[in-house]
Amino acid sequence: MLVVSTREFRQNQRSYLDQIDNGMELLLQRGHNRCYKISPITEDDTIVDKEYILAPDEDFFRAISIEEFTARAKEHIRELYKRDRK
Repeated sequence: MLVVSTREFRQNQRSYLDQIDNGMELLLQRGHNRCYKISPITEDDTIVDKEYILAPDEDFFRAISIEEFTARAKEHIRELYKRDRK
């Protein structure tokens, strides 16, 4: 495991990221009391909370066609013009 300062990391970021991609573990030392581990994201990692991820079938059934979208938009615009005339 390699420990480097944030300044050193910024100056040689590409080199360190390449080494991390090849399996090296890296710790960034920030000041005297803070340290951060840098590691690549794997398939097991989740960036977005799982509650916000829809199953593919749910997404498919929520989708609308371009024709339906256009029809809804036109109707909405008509309703807006009706309100303005009153």
